[in-house]
Amino acid sequence: MRNSDEKSTTPKLGDRLTTAAKKKLGNDAGQVSLARRGFMIAAVSSGFSLAFLRTDISFAAATAAAATQENTHKIFNPTIWFEIDRTGLVTINIAKAEMGQHIGTALARILADELEADWASVRLRYVDSDPKWGTMVTGGSWSVWQSFDALSRAGAAGRIALIEEGAKLLGVAASSCQARNGVVSSGSQMISYANIVSKGNLTRKYSSEQLKALVLKAPEERRLIGQNVQALDVPDKVNGRAVYGIDAVVDGMLYARPRIPPTRYGAKVLSIDDSAAKKIKGYLKTIALEDPSGTVPGWVMVYADSYAAASLAADLVHIEWQAGESAKVSEKDIQAHATKLIDDPALGSLVVADDGVAAAFSAAKRTIEHSYSTATVLHFQLEPVNALALEDNGIWHIHTGNQWQSLILPVLAKALGVAESKVILHTYLIGGGFGRRLNGDYAVPAALAAKAIGRPVKMLCTRADDARFDSPRSASMQRLRMAFNETGAVTAMQHDACAGWPTQVMIPAFMPMGKNGQPYDPFSISGADHWYNVGAHQVRAISNDLANSTFRPGWLRSVAPGWTNWAVESFIDEAAIASKTDPLAFRLSLLDATGKNAGSTPNAVDGAKRLANVLQRVADKAGWGNGLGNTLSADTGLGIACTFGQERDMPTWTACVARVKVDRYSGMVKVEKLFMVIDAGTIIHPDGALAQAEGGALWGVSMALHEGTEFINGEVKDTNLNSYQPLRMADVPDMEIEFVASTLAATGMGEPPTTVVGPAIGNAIFAAVGARLRDLPIRPEAILISLAKHVPV
Repeated sequence: MRNSDEKSTTPKLGDRLTTAAKKKLGNDAGQVSLARRGFMIAAVSSGFSLAFLRTDISFAAATAAAATQENTHKIFNPTIWFEIDRTGLVTINIAKAEMGQHIGTALARILADELEADWASVRLRYVDSDPKWGTMVTGGSWSVWQSFDALSRAGAAGRIALIEEGAKLLGVAASSCQARNGVVSSGSQMISYANIVSKGNLTRKYSSEQLKALVLKAPEERRLIGQNVQALDVPDKVNGRAVYGIDAVVDGMLYARPRIPPTRYGAKVLSIDDSAAKKIKGYLKTIALEDPSGTVPGWVMVYADSYAAASLAADLVHIEWQAGESAKVSEKDIQAHATKLIDDPALGSLVVADDGVAAAFSAAKRTIEHSYSTATVLHFQLEPVNALALEDNGIWHIHTGNQWQSLILPVLAKALGVAESKVILHTYLIGGGFGRRLNGDYAVPAALAAKAIGRPVKMLCTRADDARFDSPRSASMQRLRMAFNETGAVTAMQHDACAGWPTQVMIPAFMPMGKNGQPYDPFSISGADHWYNVGAHQVRAISNDLANSTFRPGWLRSVAPGWTNWAVESFIDEAAIASKTDPLAFRLSLLDATGKNAGSTPNAVDGAKRLANVLQRVADKAGWGNGLGNTLSADTGLGIACTFGQERDMPTWTACVARVKVDRYSGMVKVEKLFMVIDAGTIIHPDGALAQAEGGALWGVSMALHEGTEFINGEVKDTNLNSYQPLRMADVPDMEIEFVASTLAATGMGEPPTTVVGPAIGNAIFAAVGARLRDLPIRPEAILISLAKHVPV
């Protein structure tokens, strides 16, 4: 959405909405129209800051444009990140996609706190794709971490300008004024932001250097950050006014359901017979898509005037395909190939490569080695993937929920044969993303379908379509080794991990180089570069080319640490047991916060010391080592694990103790309680952070004990929730979660709790019954096999 002083030539979807859609959205000025429901997906890393800093804040620009208009049209929009109208309404452009994590509320708090806005007068605006936003992506738990400084400076600059102009209107010195809750005051005199915007002449201008030099509030001066205030995004989700991609409707559109070929790559349509489909009222036609981008080879689109008709007709269309080369590939093939790749020491990228690893193993008094695996995991987000596409005056409009517009925009342009500037993504609330909508591939068939038939087309996938077209988290295989000297001290650790690489498949330019000059996917190895001091350390990341060519690997909440942390924390536990040392004491002995693990400013202050802190605190909370083991019922145990989240330069220190009970006769595991302590620095939105932690922890339980599919003949075995069974409500454990009070840099909350639960459960199962499981998910039959053999499996 463009600033109010800019003239937009972009047709608004709201202009073409059906009556029913308009009724749902509301048309009064206080409501957000569908055309303004696009999300501003902010940039990764420095891209976000640069997008902000290269745009000088010019109050003169807004004022000059408004000078010739009626007073009722005055808008104070000093920066692309927010505006204030003459009524005092503060509209904040949200820098990330909202998919249930309350990020709109969290980011708005940051800006509104420095602005000293009246929270009751703040609303959210979710903007459409535009180059001015920089690189647009929402993922990796980056949102608050990357946005905090830029939004804080935008708010501070606005506050300073309002104080200066308010002082002029009051006839006092700016130094005598302060701003609080949307009002500038000096002694007994005061003036609201609304009146300053209406009556003032806001002309203050900032350069990029001046923005950087602004002094932000001290933590003790904050009035919104860290406080329990109303979440702005919740009411519309409760009363039904929230608009998701699946809600988008335009006049004259057709519906379409895809028929998906037997392999992700290389499939070709040989013949189409739609004679049976013609009996369905409303059915129009079936078209094989031509895709220059190679995103959806072999796809066929079935059109009708309603989704019900399109879905029924699609089941009746008979299609013959020539399958691609992966038609016979199974999960076992993928994992066997991973093992073969790991066995070749010449392959892969060295992400961590300390000197002396080989020498330490050669001189070791004792070594241990274990392998760990995880199965393919599907997203199964609540809202199946969908997109509405139309062309208007040479501009292609794509309406859908999306997490990474900048990734899919060039792909859409290639598929449509147009310049990227001719494609706009209108982004909506997302009914569950979990990383699936980082890959916006589902927008491509919708756009191609609209182009092929020359009409607006809304493509909807069934749950089964969605599962077959998913970008799942790849199956993984890992091998870990540890060396000990004659005194029992750890002298070296080696970690080899092999999986499908989403970044390599979708955006290889994002891959950094390892120590041996070979590129690697950070989202397929992060977490292995842990904070334990293990002497000489080596981490090798290997791309599973068979996985990459069988399906399109994707990012799923927790990404690599979902498997790397499972291996690391299970292995550390095994190393402790092998050393006849308490697992907590063993971990604490390795978290000495020296050398590369000492930490750094501003995000990893105190390094491993903070990880040790949350580990000790959660152990105390759970009663670890206080004789509790003597009071636990039979076949019940405690397991401990810790993580720093996803990336070393934005660690969220998290520790968990799981209490589980194992049924020796059925192999069923009941997670009775999870204890968790989290240090994420400054907590912006306490209720939202708790919801994130709870949701993440429960997904961790789900992936540890329930979720997981396999590939059979090039396709996933499970395509619906009758056979792919996530955690059920009846199995939700009690949770006791604590946040460490902190004013340090705010880091991510979306993923760390997910990564720590699995190994805590696995370690608790061993503590309960002596069964050591090294494969996720942990199935009852695996526990029974282990118990029958009386040895770990």
